[in-house]
Amino acid sequence: MKTILASETMEIPEEVTVKVAAKMVSVTGPRGTLTRNFKHLNLDFQLQEGGRKLKVDAWFGTRRTMAAIRTAISHVQNLITGVTKGFRYKMRFVYAHFPINASINSGNRGIEIRNFLGEKKVRKVDMLDGVTILRSEKVKDEIVLDGNDIELVSRSAALINQKCHVKKKDIRKFLDGIYVSDKGAIKEE
Repeated sequence: MKTILASETMEIPEEVTVKVAAKMVSVTGPRGTLTRNFKHLNLDFQLQEGGRKLKVDAWFGTRRTMAAIRTAISHVQNLITGVTKGFRYKMRFVYAHFPINASINSGNRGIEIRNFLGEKKVRKVDMLDGVTILRSEKVKDEIVLDGNDIELVSRSAALINQKCHVKKKDIRKFLDGIYVSDKGAIKEE
């Protein structure tokens, strides 16, 4: 069954400006600018109250289109969080015997992983645009990924995780790898 009109609004914080042009939403804040394309969704975006509220409408939408309204608002919320606070993913090295050795290179834009399961192979992972990688000072065997775009930060973490998959062994026994231990907005310490 189709609903004639479903709409949802969201508040936009004071320090952030949002522009909408043909389903391209761009958000500017203290940390920079992020844009996102919503052309694949059958939704209407409009700014209200002088750019302080964003309204998302779905006309004659199915159940799937109704779900897309909330999803679109969540994506814009993530853009706002990205340009105000930024996103941080923490990853831990897990090993039973051979200590994983990682060196961060090319201006905090890449990582080289050595001695994974005692292998001689050097695994190189380049971070995606706008993502920086640092070694944690307080915690041993921890790396920290920072960036504005949640998708790029999480994809960079996934690339590091996928480089350290155990092949041709029982993965219930060989739990070695680099795993995400914590994720969220950057909290000012």
